[in-house]
Amino acid sequence: MKKELRVAAYAVCVRDDEILLARWVDGAGVRRWTLPGGGMDHGEEPVDTVVREVEEETGHLTEPVALLGIDSIRRGWLNRLGQPGDFQGLRIIYESRITGGSLRNETGGSTDLAAWHPLASVPDLTRVELVDIGLQLWRERPPVGRSHLSHPANG
Repeated sequence: MKKELRVAAYAVCVRDDEILLARWVDGAGVRRWTLPGGGMDHGEEPVDTVVREVEEETGHLTEPVALLGIDSIRRGWLNRLGQPGDFQGLRIIYESRITGGSLRNETGGSTDLAAWHPLASVPDLTRVELVDIGLQLWRERPPVGRSHLSHPANG
């Protein structure tokens, strides 16, 4: 069984009761809102990853101000030959504040749109679960940095 681990860093950027989100486009063309962020490059510090990824996906410059938590997901999959695989995603989530730049969309990446959304409208958005996990961590700041939305069955 092929095992794959992906480490990524994401930002919860809230200002004036709005959250900054990026619209992720999956391999099938489905679009869902997510926290800005993404995979770490080998040798890169997680704080540097989140700063780089937020700028790439939204145009904003950021400064991480707090580590909110670490979320882990786990999913099984089958390759094109029907052989099983085991994927684990380790997601480091920071609270970040905007320090500069201007809102723009990413071109040629995994997202196609960046926007500020009122916090009250988030439940109505088509989004990935990471948005809810990040917001819960931001609101509750659990001592061990784990959301109750993280499920042991997922890792």
